[in-house]
Amino acid sequence: MEFARRGVMMVLASPSGAGKSSISRAIFEQDPNISLSVSVTTRARRQDEIDGTHYTFIDIPAFERMREEGELLESAQVHGNFYGTPRAHVEEKLARGRDILFDIDWQGTQQLLKRARADMVTIFILPPSIRELRKRLERRAQDSKETIAQRLHNARVEMEHWKEYDYVLVNEDLDQSCARVRSILAAARQRRDRFTQMDSFVKDLQSQIDSL
Repeated sequence: MEFARRGVMMVLASPSGAGKSSISRAIFEQDPNISLSVSVTTRARRQDEIDGTHYTFIDIPAFERMREEGELLESAQVHGNFYGTPRAHVEEKLARGRDILFDIDWQGTQQLLKRARADMVTIFILPPSIRELRKRLERRAQDSKETIAQRLHNARVEMEHWKEYDYVLVNEDLDQSCARVRSILAAARQRRDRFTQMDSFVKDLQSQIDSL
């Protein structure tokens, strides 16, 4: 028997190179009911980006208005540009039973927890070792040695917050980690408070006993 349910906000966080993006891509390929949260941003759109798909591109006055009027669940300034998660977009999806994945850092997670804790499940992903983390960063061939060193330095700060998450995974094997994330999501979907019609269903069961 299927019941209408409220969607889940699933947060994945990790140091750069721990495998968060690979896990996210696998989850999207395997589960059509979950999609990535689309942020608003004030930075310029790149050529390969689609407005409304990768980001929703707005100007600074519009962003400041949204933030001041409480329309953002979380926001941050990165390299002089502003980013934020629109409350209305998230709420519309959750109400339709759609799940949303958030690829955000510990600071964004803390903001979301203050505003939407009841809808969230949070997962922190760790590398099996710092040596392996360095190898993964080097294999990507995207960053200079200086940038890799900075990412490793940032990892120390990010890992200090692992206890703030509901679950922690050590990503040694990608397939196994993806399976664990799917299991966590499946459990979150079955939480009692997700089911909007369960109260009336249970009352109906009780009334059936009275009619026996």
